[in-house]
Amino acid sequence: MRRITRRTALAVTAGAVAAPAVSTATAEAADTTTAASQERQVTSGRNPVLRTDLLTRVTPRNNWLVTAVALQYSYRVDLRGGVIPPSTFQVKATVGGQTAARTVTRVYSSTTAEVDDRSRPGRPGDRLIIELDPNDSNARAAGTDPLPLDRAYSVRQVADVHTPEGEPVLKAGPFASRNDDVITPVVDDFTAGSFTDSAGFELDFRLHQPEGFVRNPQTRKRYPLVVTLHGGGEVADNNMTQLTSNRIAVTFAKPERQRRDPAFVLSPQIPLPRPMDGPDGTDWTDAKVQAALIELIDTFVSEYSRYVDTARLYLVGLSSGGRGIYSLLAKRPDGFAAALPTAGWGDPATMDRITDIPIWADHSVDDPVVPYREGRFGKPGTWTLMNALETAGARVTRGEWANDLPKAEFEARSRALLRQARATRSHVLFTSYTPGTTPVNPHLAWAQTYENDVVIDWLFEQSR
Repeated sequence: MRRITRRTALAVTAGAVAAPAVSTATAEAADTTTAASQERQVTSGRNPVLRTDLLTRVTPRNNWLVTAVALQYSYRVDLRGGVIPPSTFQVKATVGGQTAARTVTRVYSSTTAEVDDRSRPGRPGDRLIIELDPNDSNARAAGTDPLPLDRAYSVRQVADVHTPEGEPVLKAGPFASRNDDVITPVVDDFTAGSFTDSAGFELDFRLHQPEGFVRNPQTRKRYPLVVTLHGGGEVADNNMTQLTSNRIAVTFAKPERQRRDPAFVLSPQIPLPRPMDGPDGTDWTDAKVQAALIELIDTFVSEYSRYVDTARLYLVGLSSGGRGIYSLLAKRPDGFAAALPTAGWGDPATMDRITDIPIWADHSVDDPVVPYREGRFGKPGTWTLMNALETAGARVTRGEWANDLPKAEFEARSRALLRQARATRSHVLFTSYTPGTTPVNPHLAWAQTYENDVVIDWLFEQSR
């Protein structure tokens, strides 16, 4: 059973409004019965588990991880100020045919199946959240494709839980529960779809729709459209890893960003077998793929013409997605308001066509996969493309700093670069990352890009 979606929640709410009212006497009787049941449960420690869910998270650098387990109980779990030691529960994961323990880091009660990132998490509720160490070797939720996680985790309580006064709250037992479902915040709010173009080529895609549009499809409000282009590692037939391998799409759909900048987020995925007919052997420049992508964007804008702000179409992409951006902008220079290409490469001869488009590019100087200057497949990297843009007449504002700075310092550097660009009326910015400072792999320059509120705020400020 999947988590209740926003649409389902709205339908449930609408049904609740139309339901007959419960009398005051009936409600009071129900409250009395519930209180008595809670008291019996507390004094006995018996509180059956109703369901078990895995909670996963798309992270900036480590991709898709199982970060917690949520247990839902029959009754509210009230620790009365007490805490649950991590050793109270044993969690095992069976992944790739291998069963191994997960490390429990903290346990707390909650009213919802969500991880609480506060230093003192939790509140009395009918759920327990069992957080797991994201550095466990078996924490991954996907390899090339999503891992089969249904019933893959077992959870067993091995020690009794008491209040600080010694009253039993939850009794240990011999039985383990297995997960009923997998919950991935933000990703679960994307709908899945596919599009077949006029030549018969099919692209799968995922779509996030703004809350205001979902609640009121008759709205007159128009929203920006963000199109995300994944990298070469996400070419697949699962219609998932373009969301979960990197936070490129999640960045624009997460609730805090949607509250500031509500937008449609369209995330297509290139299918297998891998098309490699492009002029430099990459995917988003493959003739079939690019034609389908252009037609998908045009068709989406046409079908949602009442709701899409056509002056605010944005392209964001990483690695071969960055390559796709440079190619697509050159073909459609009047189609997009701004772009964020990371670790990309392209054709310097086409840069004179895109001098008027706001671009914030970034690249690690020591990138071994798409070299900073030389690029890939005979097409130069970002440094060379920025030089070509400058030669063609664009004013490029450049900055270089470490890619492992704390978020506040990283954003302060970005803010200073933006001030410099505005002072010189430059709409092309280029951030280089000092060698040896991009964690995990120098190619993964984008881990900070999509966590950088300065850059994302700048993007949404752009309009044709």
